[in-house]
Amino acid sequence: MHPPSRWLTAAAALCFGIALLHAAMIFMDPRAYGYFGAPQLGRAKAAGYTYPDLMTVGLVLVFGAFGAYALSGAGRIRRLPLLPVALVLIGAVFTVRGLVLFPQLAQLAAGTGAPPRMAVFSLVSLVTGVAFLAGTLPRWSRLRG
Repeated sequence: MHPPSRWLTAAAALCFGIALLHAAMIFMDPRAYGYFGAPQLGRAKAAGYTYPDLMTVGLVLVFGAFGAYALSGAGRIRRLPLLPVALVLIGAVFTVRGLVLFPQLAQLAAGTGAPPRMAVFSLVSLVTGVAFLAGTLPRWSRLRG
């Protein structure tokens, strides 16, 4: 038995936190969607449409599944299907999304661009992606076996 991966456990915690934040948005004022980067969904929710909340439920499920894969890769829950490939793909998606941080920082330094909170969201994504990859790559041979 191998010790659980701290990196993948951290990735799971981040994913579950992101899922919880998205779940909370469903019960917040429609302006919360705009604050978190989706103003068009906020306007639709304010107009009485249900699809913004349904899309957000879908995101909650996706981020929850990502967290479950991280826990599985960490050795904390049973092995899930396609585990090594899923961990690398999830890590890559978060990392690529997080790389937007660097142009955002350049824009912030120049006094242009999106509000600073958007850079924070990118940083969280980058850290999550790095945690997935840092936990997966050293365990690759064990995860494939």
